[in-house]
Amino acid sequence: MMLTSGSADYIGLANTPILWILASAVMGVVVVQSLIYMSAVRKNAESAGMSQREVRAAFRAGGVAAIGPSLSVVLVAIALLPLFGTPPVVVRVGLIGSAATEVASASIAAGTMGANLGDESFTRGVFIVALMAMSLSGAGWMICTLVLTPIFKRSSHKLEKVNPALMSIIPGAALLAAFAALTFRELPKSPTHVIAVVASAITMTICLFLAQRLKLPWLKEWGLGISLLVGLVAAYSAHYAGLGAPAA
Repeated sequence: MMLTSGSADYIGLANTPILWILASAVMGVVVVQSLIYMSAVRKNAESAGMSQREVRAAFRAGGVAAIGPSLSVVLVAIALLPLFGTPPVVVRVGLIGSAATEVASASIAAGTMGANLGDESFTRGVFIVALMAMSLSGAGWMICTLVLTPIFKRSSHKLEKVNPALMSIIPGAALLAAFAALTFRELPKSPTHVIAVVASAITMTICLFLAQRLKLPWLKEWGLGISLLVGLVAAYSAHYAGLGAPAA
């Protein structure tokens, strides 16, 4: 046990068959859940006043909108593979999607044992503790969702009785506030961040205007993907033009 804990060769442990089986099971559950939700939406679309054509358009829009965020998660996952191994990265980053949270959890856990991520002090024992910390961190998110969702559901029913219009305003306002908070947090970092936000916002505005003016509904669906791509190109150009964050 001491030999296992003290060994710095933890990548072999990170890629053991049992972890591959557990990772595959978790991602399999995600796929099955997605199929169940898609099937439920198709069956209950008419009761919500949606046609099957609108359902397909919604699925298509969601798929296109997920391309940009998914690519960023994939790139981060590739960068973390040498550090944590494939199965832990697939489960942690692929399921939770927050590389910053996972790395912070692992770093804090390693620090409590006097180790650092990626160097000789990161032994198998430290890796096990870090993986446990990452798992507990992700479990907290899921438990909160499990506990709070029924509470919010009851609250939404009460709001609907008081004023049905509120339930059409509150979700949109909450979504807008969430994205606004994420956006404004990035703006002070550097001129590159400002340029990326402005370029993507202008692109999205143009896409929505053209979609409305030229009656091109597909442009609304692809607008987010196009604006993400333009924002990335603008950020890349601004960075190599010397507008990146100042050196510490």
